[in-house]
Amino acid sequence: GRSVSTRFLTLYWFQREEPVGNPRLGFAVPKAVGNAVVRNRIKRQLREIVRDRLEAVSNTNDYVLLVRRGLPEAAETHGHEWLVARVDEVLGKAAA
Repeated sequence: GRSVSTRFLTLYWFQREEPVGNPRLGFAVPKAVGNAVVRNRIKRQLREIVRDRLEAVSNTNDYVLLVRRGLPEAAETHGHEWLVARVDEVLGKAAA
């Protein structure tokens, strides 16, 4: 597969054998990011953000979005629009 990284997110993508249906996206949030409540909250927020942007990614790939340490605290401090910009940043790098 291939990957792109930013300070808080890493996006991996892998070629699918059969490009049928919608692109698949998984989230990886390690324990180092926070406790279960924190990890699940950031996954819910990211899932909602990415749901609107799935049309922009190729359906011939599977994607994994890896959250790095510090993202939940930064998202809490800077707000939802900041988190949206971080997701757009990593997706933009992947599209280039």
